[in-house]
Amino acid sequence: MVVRKIELTKRQELIIQIVKDNGPITGENIAEQLNLTRATLRPDLSILTMAGYLDARPRVGYFYTGKSGTQLLTENLQKIRVRDYNSIPILVKENVSVYDAICTMFLEDVGTLFVVDQNSLLVGVLSRKDLLRASIGKQELTALPINIIMTRMPNITMCEMDDNLIDVAKIIN
Repeated sequence: MVVRKIELTKRQELIIQIVKDNGPITGENIAEQLNLTRATLRPDLSILTMAGYLDARPRVGYFYTGKSGTQLLTENLQKIRVRDYNSIPILVKENVSVYDAICTMFLEDVGTLFVVDQNSLLVGVLSRKDLLRASIGKQELTALPINIIMTRMPNITMCEMDDNLIDVAKIIN
């Protein structure tokens, strides 16, 4: 789910104002006030209804929801879950060298590697920052194992698939 703030056209802003002032109001009445056909107005009304600015009820008309663009954006952001943006983790064994981890991170085009032991249990996490810090030193990167520089359990913050993405972002910020 991608959430973007809608940029309203002048006509859409005018429609919202008409509905605010006269709601509930039919699409025909809005079209009349704007000197447009109902067909011309239909796409704008659909957009405003789907975006949450207006609410439509059959045989009654359009209502203003009273929500600003910021409120609507916040409501949409609150609906996004971790499962909507999670990716497949890239795993490396804890005895892999820093050099090999750098190559893996580059080839897989990721910012984090998940470190597992011989039983495939998560034991740590390796970030770009960890690898950069290790490469700045005078160590031999092919001989230095990543388990020396990784962030170890239990110092890893984890989340669930159904967690709200905004809440998780606040925690890791």
